[in-house]
Amino acid sequence: MTAIHGDSPWLRNFFPAPQAPVRLVCLAHAGGSASFYFPVARALSPRVEVLAVQYPGRQDRRGESALGDLEVLSERIVQALEPWTGKPYALFGHSMGAIVGFEAARRLQAAGQGPSRLFVSGRRAPSLDTAGEYQPVTDEEVLTEIARLDGTGRELLEDEETLRMILPALRADYGAVRRYRYRPGPALACPITAFTGDQDPKATAEQVRAWRAHTTSAFELNVLPGGHFFLVGEQRRVLSTVRRQLGSAVRPAVVS
Repeated sequence: MTAIHGDSPWLRNFFPAPQAPVRLVCLAHAGGSASFYFPVARALSPRVEVLAVQYPGRQDRRGESALGDLEVLSERIVQALEPWTGKPYALFGHSMGAIVGFEAARRLQAAGQGPSRLFVSGRRAPSLDTAGEYQPVTDEEVLTEIARLDGTGRELLEDEETLRMILPALRADYGAVRRYRYRPGPALACPITAFTGDQDPKATAEQVRAWRAHTTSAFELNVLPGGHFFLVGEQRRVLSTVRRQLGSAVRPAVVS
């Protein structure tokens, strides 16, 4: 993996494209890492420069403690992103990453550096009541949940060494999601594009449609075949939408 912006541990640029007119910052799901977005970076390069966020507590940052607070995590990401907001950029977050992206977008907007668009995937709107949403607590519940959602190959879950490496981050991430509470505030000024799978048990179409309330601009909902990790099988369709909408975001600058 390639670290960018000096020695910053937060961002990975698998396919550097400094001449690209727009950037896409990608944020992973609970237990996920920057490498989840390697195929996205490869597919979008060189027209879009993809920056994948590496959370603490996984892969090359395994020696650091995972952050158990999504708002603190978003604040750290905002600090890492500040040097990269000089050209149009968008945020793309899946599941937990959608909430982290939303909280980062709020902070960036307040600082006058807001994104051109927020892409959210596989996550209900943050303003919805989460009281009835199941969140695993024990290690066994966490492993059962990720196996149910098919986010990790079952063979990895049967490997004791692998489990020792991934469980601390998974435990911290699920705890952070469980503790997160939406704080009312100004809606985003940028458009929001939402994706979900038609069989996703954690994000129904109606729950994802509620993201509409979090923007004063345009909103688009895309329901695709699949479960919680529908975007793996539907990557081509998801990225087709991403390319089209990122092109719209930079077109005025290109014409001038």
